[in-house]
Amino acid sequence: MARLNRSVLPGLAPHAQPLVRPGEAGAGILHFGISAFHRAHQAVYTEEAIAEGGGDWAIVEVAPSSHDVLGALRAQEMLYSVLTVDGTEATARVVGAFDSGLHARDEPGAVLRRIADPAIRVVTFTVTEKAYAPGSAVLDLLVRGLRLRETPLALVSCDNLNNNGERLRDLVGTALQDPDVMALLSFPGTMVDRIVPATTPQSLATVETLLGARDEAAVVGEPFRQWVVQDDFPGGRPAWERAGVVLTTDTAPYELRKLRALNGVHSALAYLGALAGEPTIDRALALPGARGAMERFVACDIAPTITALPVIPYGEQVLERFANAALGYRTLQVAGDGSQKLPQRILGTVADRRAAGAVPEFAALVLAAWIRFVGGRADDGTELPLDDPLAAQLRTATPQRRLELLSPGLADDAPLRAEIDRWLRDLERHGAAATLAAL
Repeated sequence: MARLNRSVLPGLAPHAQPLVRPGEAGAGILHFGISAFHRAHQAVYTEEAIAEGGGDWAIVEVAPSSHDVLGALRAQEMLYSVLTVDGTEATARVVGAFDSGLHARDEPGAVLRRIADPAIRVVTFTVTEKAYAPGSAVLDLLVRGLRLRETPLALVSCDNLNNNGERLRDLVGTALQDPDVMALLSFPGTMVDRIVPATTPQSLATVETLLGARDEAAVVGEPFRQWVVQDDFPGGRPAWERAGVVLTTDTAPYELRKLRALNGVHSALAYLGALAGEPTIDRALALPGARGAMERFVACDIAPTITALPVIPYGEQVLERFANAALGYRTLQVAGDGSQKLPQRILGTVADRRAAGAVPEFAALVLAAWIRFVGGRADDGTELPLDDPLAAQLRTATPQRRLELLSPGLADDAPLRAEIDRWLRDLERHGAAATLAAL
């Protein structure tokens, strides 16, 4: 089978063709981190924006460390495909958003020249939380390039971090120590959302069948996608709104809704599903009573804490997405690092409901499931691995101590603790599946 490249494009089916042909648009965006998420999300939006609104907004990709993805893309003349999966249905389309690629460690001079290039008006990032630490290689290279900059530039974090724009602004400002350059820069906040499971050999085989060409850089995504962007681009931007991007002055309400009604529900299903012996999120959601419990979690506990945006319809949409069996999201994967995730995903909801004088019944169920999960045994006695920075302490702690490790003082809230203890008794006596079914 021929490898995907420009020469095979004429033979692809019309629905598999890229919306933008390589070379049609000049480069206007520099992106750090050739992640699967970026290729299935921002790059797709940008290609659609170029196709709809024109402009020189093709993306120059920068690989911070690994050579694998960049090597695969270079071998395919920067072309790749997105496999969209929905139940038993799958479609594949080639994306032509990339102009070229660079390797930060091997080609630092070329990266610096691109950062300084006035044709580049937007720099975006999907580099994971580690790269936002002071002294990281990405930050150091960025700051060196910015010192050469003479024209306005937007620096856009697309990583799944709270207040990602302000966080990036603080890091860059501290490292740069140059108010004149900082005056040229903007730091739009973003909220990003699309489930992008790992690409597997089966995924690549499906792409090969659908395209009639071999693609070593293919990525997989669900049909749903959302991108909310603070509209602050001093040097201009692609017509992202024509591709469905939500442009706003404030991304915070969207971040909060996603954190509580998507990530919080994801964690709930992960802990209850793992206790019940279900390996994937879709199977956890299919347990009798599980969907109703999650609907009540959203409606009774989460929705009252968010007033700026509709929450219940969003929650229904989230559950439809989680039911997509083709994604194969594993409960143990989502359940990992609970001591780090739950303070953001669950405890904000708990705090807001307690401040309003209410006891959040279903958030208490999630906390009880987590307490039982970190004990290390599923309901049938199967050992549950615990991937968490506090694993050693959590394994041997009492339920009360586990709550204290999650958040100091949490166990001192008597009404909340009573509700958690009630759920713990049900989970211990009957198991997660029967507890959900009884609802």
